[in-house]
Amino acid sequence: MGPTTTEHATFTIERKFAASPERVFAAWSDPAAKRRWFAEAEGWTDIEHAMDFRVGGKESASGRQPDGPRFANETVFMNIVPQRRIVFAYTMLLDGKAISASLATVAFAPDGKGTKLTFTEQAAFFEGGDGAAMRKEGWTWLLGQLPGELGERAVAS
Repeated sequence: MGPTTTEHATFTIERKFAASPERVFAAWSDPAAKRRWFAEAEGWTDIEHAMDFRVGGKESASGRQPDGPRFANETVFMNIVPQRRIVFAYTMLLDGKAISASLATVAFAPDGKGTKLTFTEQAAFFEGGDGAAMRKEGWTWLLGQLPGELGERAVAS
């Protein structure tokens, strides 16, 4: 058995959308909408996605890129303030092996007629995992899928 390592990191990503906080929040809280931009994103095969959006509820998702490993996450919703905040804890697995544990906050703030979304993740990355830079890149890409769900282009951050 090799050495164990844990890398701790925090990162924040901000995005602006023309849609109202209610519409942006709905893209995260409605299971069908979330599945479209999160689990069925271009270039990925959606294996499973289930979501019970309530405090204490769970979300499970797994998928893979062509010929790639299976990524899965198991999420628990910790705090929900409609149209304002979602806090969730999740573990990420790579071919069944835990590679990280995270606490994430998604904040939705009015920004003129649109929304400023702030995503903050505090994570512990384990040996063999993706690490902070790759995770931030992954969430940046995922958040780039959200405008398509909203029927818009992202407003410059």
